[in-house]
Amino acid sequence: MDPSVRERYSRQILFPGIGERGQEALLGARVALVGCGALGSFHAAALARAGVGSMVIIDRDYVESSNLPRQWLFEESDAADALPKAAAAERRLALIKSSIHVRGVVADLTASNAEQLLGRVDLILDGTDNFDTRYLINDFSVSRSIPWVYGAAVGSYGLAMPVLPGRTPCLRCVYPNPPQSAQPTCETAGVVNVIASLVASYQVADALKILCGQADRVEARITTVDVWQGGTRQIAAPPRDPECPACGRRQFPYLEESRREPVRLCGRSAVQVQEREQSLDLAELKARLERIGEVRANEFAVRFFVPPYEMTIFPDGRAIIKGTSDAGLARSLYARYIG
Repeated sequence: MDPSVRERYSRQILFPGIGERGQEALLGARVALVGCGALGSFHAAALARAGVGSMVIIDRDYVESSNLPRQWLFEESDAADALPKAAAAERRLALIKSSIHVRGVVADLTASNAEQLLGRVDLILDGTDNFDTRYLINDFSVSRSIPWVYGAAVGSYGLAMPVLPGRTPCLRCVYPNPPQSAQPTCETAGVVNVIASLVASYQVADALKILCGQADRVEARITTVDVWQGGTRQIAAPPRDPECPACGRRQFPYLEESRREPVRLCGRSAVQVQEREQSLDLAELKARLERIGEVRANEFAVRFFVPPYEMTIFPDGRAIIKGTSDAGLARSLYARYIG
């Protein structure tokens, strides 16, 4: 190990759980972060500072001022410029660790791009806000034997659970099907910023054990915590279910279908819509929309204001329509202005 590198990570190397061998493993590790919001931005900063060598950061959204209290990588200028979170994170991580290799991907994780984005990583961290994407991660993880760490936080409550295929139960062993009833979100229940950092810390702690070659120290347990009411609880995860659709019967439906239904975004009144498979020419779209309303654009997206709505359109055809939670209305606006 180069002396300057050894000096930089000397305090981690002194820790017996990591040591020089573990630090070498971190420097060569490849991690995928799915979602770069409250959880994922903490994942990214913590792993970069720990020395992880390569990251792919996948996020479909852009930075807003309401993100800044709990999303640790971003600044006011990112929100003012409406930078995509993945792009803003890529830039910020280069300032934390100049030698890191980061790829920021401004997109949804889908069945069609999962292999390309996740296929060569050593570990996946969950920073998402919906169960469909988590089940997709779980199917990919189990089918490829890639460990991942599930996490969620809302209000003052959060939980974390590691999934090591072949050894621990997977997500579908614990939650065979997505919740059928409406779940609290940041938009409906709010969120305390420290619950996100605490859950993300539990996730990163398990990630470091795995990446350092000490996966045997990762316990099959579910950690729940409430920073307002108080109390942390860790319970053993249930045993692996031999009838689990994923790790028992080896059925992976989330890898077989591309889900294009509108998605209500956590934390604000907004809906993501993707009604087309082809990419968009942003310059052409900007010129067309400027004839009928206010437009702001950068290299990543076009923002179109049609009060009381705001549309942010990305090159892959996705649009985030702010000002409504009605999927039908969002689709109508998409068809009217994007086609």
